[in-house]
Amino acid sequence: MYQYTDFDKAFVKQRADQFRDQLERWQAGKLPEDDFRPLRLQNGWYVQRYAPMLRVAVPYGEINSAQIRVLAKVAREYDEPEAAVFQAALDGQGKMGTTYLPKNCAHFTTRTNVQFNWIPLSRAADVMDLLASVNLHGIQTSGNCIRNTTTDALAGIAPDEAIDPRPYAEILRQWTTLHPEFAFLPRKFKIAITGAKEDRAATGWHDVGLHMVKNEAGEIGFKVFVGGGMGRTPVIGTVIREFLPWNQIMNYIEAIVRVYNELGRRDNKYKARIKILVKAEGQAYIDAVEEEFRQIVDVDGGPHTVPQAEFDRVAAMFTTPALPVVTDAAADELALIEQTAKEPAFARWVARNVHAHKLAGLRAVTLSFKRVGQAPGDAQSEQLDALAQLVDAFSAGEARVTHDQNVMLPWVQVGQLHALWTEAKALGLASTNVALLTDMIACPGGDFCALANARSLPIADAITARYQDLDELDDIGEIDLHISGCINSCGHHHSGHIGILGVDKDGKEWYQVTLGGSDGSTLSGNAVAGKAIGPSFSAAEVPDVIEAVLSTYRDLRHSGEHFIDAVRRIGIDPFKEAGKAARHPAEDEEAALA
Repeated sequence: MYQYTDFDKAFVKQRADQFRDQLERWQAGKLPEDDFRPLRLQNGWYVQRYAPMLRVAVPYGEINSAQIRVLAKVAREYDEPEAAVFQAALDGQGKMGTTYLPKNCAHFTTRTNVQFNWIPLSRAADVMDLLASVNLHGIQTSGNCIRNTTTDALAGIAPDEAIDPRPYAEILRQWTTLHPEFAFLPRKFKIAITGAKEDRAATGWHDVGLHMVKNEAGEIGFKVFVGGGMGRTPVIGTVIREFLPWNQIMNYIEAIVRVYNELGRRDNKYKARIKILVKAEGQAYIDAVEEEFRQIVDVDGGPHTVPQAEFDRVAAMFTTPALPVVTDAAADELALIEQTAKEPAFARWVARNVHAHKLAGLRAVTLSFKRVGQAPGDAQSEQLDALAQLVDAFSAGEARVTHDQNVMLPWVQVGQLHALWTEAKALGLASTNVALLTDMIACPGGDFCALANARSLPIADAITARYQDLDELDDIGEIDLHISGCINSCGHHHSGHIGILGVDKDGKEWYQVTLGGSDGSTLSGNAVAGKAIGPSFSAAEVPDVIEAVLSTYRDLRHSGEHFIDAVRRIGIDPFKEAGKAARHPAEDEEAALA
């Protein structure tokens, strides 16, 4: 995990102090709202449907137990809305059927950040001071900047990894934080990096996707993708460089953004994305980037070329924690085989939640935060305290937030897996559904977000409640189910094997269902957007439609065939017919009249 330097700590503390001053001036009427808005966004503070929302940065998902405990404190003591605000929210959402709004909890996001939905702005400065005490902040989480640069949750420990991407991500994070070229970008400008054989970072869906590679001479560099993104126009990134020397990455990204800032659409917020420019210009955009890059290097002297010494300095700050010595890794592996043979429940957990590690005698373990009665990715304050306890006891004090809204323990000894499972069960953190249907991605949706067209959480809850039989989930197999409350695609519905998108029809909530999307992982295949299976469905119909789709898959699949492979082999027509047959008569009539 990256160890903050004295400079890093001072920078975060200074930012917290600045925000307190800005907040106090705004409260006193000395700072106009229009001037305050970009300042609070730069520190991770939004104003949502009913209350402020804070987004806390967790660069590449790495977090320690002390930081988790502070997040628990924030959830317990600060994520508490004023009574009138909360009642107004309950009344407003209650008209649509919402009966429960989670509070006093943190929410893990798809960019490996952490959100809080109820902290009053009057307490915002105190929260930022508390976060700064453990090197947490809201920088690069919000506003028109490059958002949190993400990597693979297994970065640095994956057996299939050739190059650890984290130091490169950290260099980009530091460089872009205050760079003026990146201060007025379109919303959600995103970069993802992977150094592994398998793309577990969904790089194709990012504005800039970076694959770490080696050329024939063994030199390290990047394969560069540009122009990926979801939203109204889902687009997969285009390869614009097969090999870029690693030390030129900042010069090249500056060229990418300079060309966008010069030529990109700014007259329409929906088209103010680099993906629109790349799609429209094609090779002309690539040529312009190459020419700008040449100017930066040859004319300007490559001012952002990364010196080897600087890379070494940053890389040295990623330290492996002090781990107990594994005296007999082979014996631990044999003991694990024996334990799984004796305890089917433990064997299921190992198969689903435990991942291979590049170091002998170690595993990475995913703790699922997807369960009945809890929004996907939510963690109550007491769950965060319990998580910190497990992280200290079994993972050398370190954890990782994953892009699918779970938490991974990266340093678990094989000989401690059974003890971890036992304790996690007692604390309610041993759900065995990783990568299965109920391990879904979902945004907070219309219950919280002012941009949303429909609620995500009731849909997620209904599907989760329906599929609680682990044997049935195992039989269905690995499925990516993603839910977004609007076309902004915060729930990544385009990349889901099954995607659910909330849409508005005459002021009512409806949902479009897509099939066949992919994030670019080995299971899913090359990144591609899912296809709709017909007109939108009512909220009441969606769980039945999902059941009909899954039943069709189970009827038509080949032995051992994954859902995504069956969809691609069969095509979507049988699933479209199944979805149509699952419509409720009354709602079907209403849809026909719409």
